[in-house]
Amino acid sequence: MRHGETILVLDFGSQYTQLIGRRIRELGVYSEIHPYTYAIDNIRRINPIGIIFSGGPSSVYEAQAPTPDPRIFDLGIPILGICYGLQLIAAQFGGVVDASARREYGKADLFIDSFEDLFANIQSPTTVWMSHGDSLQSLPPGFEVIAHTVNAPIAAIRNSERTVFGVQFHPEVVHTNSGKEILANFAFRICKASGQWTPRSFIEDAIQSIRETVGSSHVLCALSGGVDSSVLAVLLSRAIGEQLHCIHINNGLMRKNESEQVVETFRNHFHIPLTYIDATERFLHELKGVTDPEQKRKVIGRLFIEVFEEEANKLVGTVEYLAQGTLYPDVIESVSFKGPSVTIKSHHNVGGLPSTMKFKLIEPFRELFKDEVRAIGRELGLPEELIGRHPFPGPGLAVRILGEVTKEKLALLREADAIFVQELKKANLYDEIWQAFVVLLPVRSVGVMGDCRTYQNAVVLRAVTSVDGMTADWARIPSHVLATISNRITNELNGINRVVYDISSKPPATIEWE
Repeated sequence: MRHGETILVLDFGSQYTQLIGRRIRELGVYSEIHPYTYAIDNIRRINPIGIIFSGGPSSVYEAQAPTPDPRIFDLGIPILGICYGLQLIAAQFGGVVDASARREYGKADLFIDSFEDLFANIQSPTTVWMSHGDSLQSLPPGFEVIAHTVNAPIAAIRNSERTVFGVQFHPEVVHTNSGKEILANFAFRICKASGQWTPRSFIEDAIQSIRETVGSSHVLCALSGGVDSSVLAVLLSRAIGEQLHCIHINNGLMRKNESEQVVETFRNHFHIPLTYIDATERFLHELKGVTDPEQKRKVIGRLFIEVFEEEANKLVGTVEYLAQGTLYPDVIESVSFKGPSVTIKSHHNVGGLPSTMKFKLIEPFRELFKDEVRAIGRELGLPEELIGRHPFPGPGLAVRILGEVTKEKLALLREADAIFVQELKKANLYDEIWQAFVVLLPVRSVGVMGDCRTYQNAVVLRAVTSVDGMTADWARIPSHVLATISNRITNELNGINRVVYDISSKPPATIEWE
């Protein structure tokens, strides 16, 4: 799906690449992230109004240093290089980059030498975030210095004739005080963006694209009841009406009372036809003995498709498409770029589907972050209670049970998870947290209850704050709330005698345990 004016972000392996794309979108300008190897013909096809080179862990003077197609500099498109991106630009045009005499990591004062274009209306000095071991030692011909720090005499450069810029710092992180304003200057003053990419414009484009793609065919929508699939179902209903067939599969891996709530909400509130299938026994049978998390995802993905294909054969009309609420972070984490980035894990919506699947996929949200889908849901009129629900993985509770999945473990985990959520809502913390859930560990520990020795399961409470799920920090839940949650779980549930709290951030950990 094309979204009009686009700023292209080329990834050179930076941990902040996704932040660059997000910051541009926050300005109302559509952005796409692609590997630095992205073909020049693809760039011409997108016809971006601007290009940003991300940072990265490499040094430009290394033999295998990542470099884009050099023809990119001849497209006449404004370019901004960030950190490694600046060094790459300088090296390409004949500048000298070498290991810094003094490396810079952390905050630094940036002194602006030119208040035109990139630094228009930016106060000097301004605090920026540095993270580099190499630096630009001498300018390439045609470039000028437009900002400096005490340790980096060349902290920002400009070639006005080619409209090429570079900054040694990271404007995309919150630690750079005027970072958003600097990126806005690049987008609006330099790239001449109009800033008209909004939830409403996305909906209009998506509806048109879905209608053109589907034609007279019919579409199956995998409706889990989570935010993504719920917004997707309403969008598809707007686009194709009776050509949409929503199916909710109760795979036995759902949260407490979730399947019942899904049926009630969509049949009675949205008046969207919904087929309910209870495939609990089928899924649990196939998962018996499976302990590897990747294998769990593959099994669940395969069974979903099998059930959908069986259901499609019962419908009147040609069902060619399967719609999924795949998000951009799913794609980024599941698909390894041909460059510095690596695959973290496969997602059910992306890497878990069988290659023999008969359906063509429709994934309108494949280029969106979670908060963007929520904004679209609000524009479509979905209730805030549904929009604000915490993310839930495609494989459900199967990846929150470490080890083999059984009916008994699922029943125990469901109740513990429900208690956790109930107490967070009671303490008015639920909406402040990006995602909260319980993980059932494959270990038991000794405890004492009523003067008797117990040997029962241990569970982990996981709660994180985040904007888009790409990075996350553990939520600082007050100790008295944690105490209440622990007491309720251990007192009300027979089988759990120990509760621990996960204080890992992402990175280095992922949000889910599997």
